[in-house]
Amino acid sequence: MNDQTVEINNCIDILSKGGLILYPTDTVWGIGCDATNEEAVKTVFELKRRQDSQALICLVANDAMLERYVEKVPDVAYDILDLATKPTTIIYDNPNGIAQNATGQNKTMAIRVASDIFCQYLINKFKKPIISTSANVTGEPTPDGFHEISNVILKGVDYIVNLQHDKKNGTSSSIIKLSNDGIVKVIRE
Repeated sequence: MNDQTVEINNCIDILSKGGLILYPTDTVWGIGCDATNEEAVKTVFELKRRQDSQALICLVANDAMLERYVEKVPDVAYDILDLATKPTTIIYDNPNGIAQNATGQNKTMAIRVASDIFCQYLINKFKKPIISTSANVTGEPTPDGFHEISNVILKGVDYIVNLQHDKKNGTSSSIIKLSNDGIVKVIRE
């Protein structure tokens, strides 16, 4: 088995038990958990010292998985994703099967189709979306790479992926709100 396969298997073991992982994503190092597990999501909020009224981002592996967890994906979402030049998170109305405490108060969910190969393989093998929130306590700066992640976060997760520790973070994702009524709003470019 190669290193990536070992890391994916270790992550799935932790995620399946409701644990937290620290993993490299297509943007920044992220704290992850099973996006369908309310207790796991609660643990993420506690670790980040973040109010649970704030929605989280979750990652899916592909368009098919996106369609399983969003009641209606607006057609324009596919155009936005095809034309995007950097990772793009879209906030959708009426998510299905996602932990209620991970969604926004107005029944929305920020979802990104992962572009990172490790994330795609991990999510595909796990067969469920994974929470992806920056590896920092709320209010503190997002770490520029693995070496800047605080001990609070390192000690607060159940597993740390042993890949890409020398990689600098990419840019944060763009965030776009797509309402089922056709309104498109750019939240972060």
